[in-house]
Amino acid sequence: MQQQISVITLGVQDLERSRRFYVDGFGWTPVFDNGEIVFYQMNGLVLGTWIRPELEGDMQRPAGPGPSAFSLAHNVAGPEAADALIARLAAAGGQVLRPGQAPPHGGYRGYVADPDGHAWEIAWNPAWAIDDQGHVTFGL
Repeated sequence: MQQQISVITLGVQDLERSRRFYVDGFGWTPVFDNGEIVFYQMNGLVLGTWIRPELEGDMQRPAGPGPSAFSLAHNVAGPEAADALIARLAAAGGQVLRPGQAPPHGGYRGYVADPDGHAWEIAWNPAWAIDDQGHVTFGL
């Protein structure tokens, strides 16, 4: 089976607040927005933000507490770019969970939660190449 992810959809409480975080914070442009769900075309997949009760109903999953312990990651070109993006995301309504710093295993990272608590790792890994389309290649 092909290893791929086509769409990641995040349940959100307030679509406008979420849109501000992703549009003003990351600088992303929606490719679809119907007032209930917003899709962003990424490099090889689509990210969706959907009103949480609607998503839970579509999944036939009872409403739960909040996002589990997981993070999405956005890799950048260096530590300075990570700090700048963390600041921009915070200004767009995000909550800094962990400021940027160099972990013991190398590289650089910080964490920001979107307005609905979904954690984003903003990271730089010197061994991981990022091409002009934003595709990351795993490297050690």
